[in-house]
Amino acid sequence: MKIDPALRDQILSTVPSLRAFAISLSGNVDRADDLVQETLLRALANIHSFQPGTNLSAWLFTILRNLFRSEYRKRKREVEDTDGSFAESLKSYPDQLGRVEFQEFRTALAQLPAEQREALILVGASGFSYEEAADICECAVGTIKSRVNRARSRLAKLLSIDNVDDFGPDHATRAVLVGQDR
Repeated sequence: MKIDPALRDQILSTVPSLRAFAISLSGNVDRADDLVQETLLRALANIHSFQPGTNLSAWLFTILRNLFRSEYRKRKREVEDTDGSFAESLKSYPDQLGRVEFQEFRTALAQLPAEQREALILVGASGFSYEEAADICECAVGTIKSRVNRARSRLAKLLSIDNVDDFGPDHATRAVLVGQDR
């Protein structure tokens, strides 16, 4: 594509100002240089949308600002993982297995006595302390602890669970079964 030499010179004359603006946005000289380069590439690719006689500098600064904001939003969702340890810790379990296990869990939970089920849900699933659950159920803290312990033991037996790792990745369900934090 052939660009008008006067327009090219006008674009090049804005580079120092674009760079200063990019540094002020990103706080990083290398990142700023990348932003300016990407801005110039986009401007040249879309030069047909620039209307001669309007403010070229404002148009370029708008492209740069929009690029920065888009990348900022994208980077907010990213996790820096230079050594790959985070990626190694990620696991993805098949969805259908979780649904089957959850249904089995709901069935087993329904078989518990109402008082045990209530105590277990308050402490294990809802995150209340034993004291708070005791206040809610209007009974002693020791009674709540006993109900929760019996409920967990009964659930483990109903679900044939010897180890918490036998029951999938769901942290909320694990919290109910063994009292782990979610």
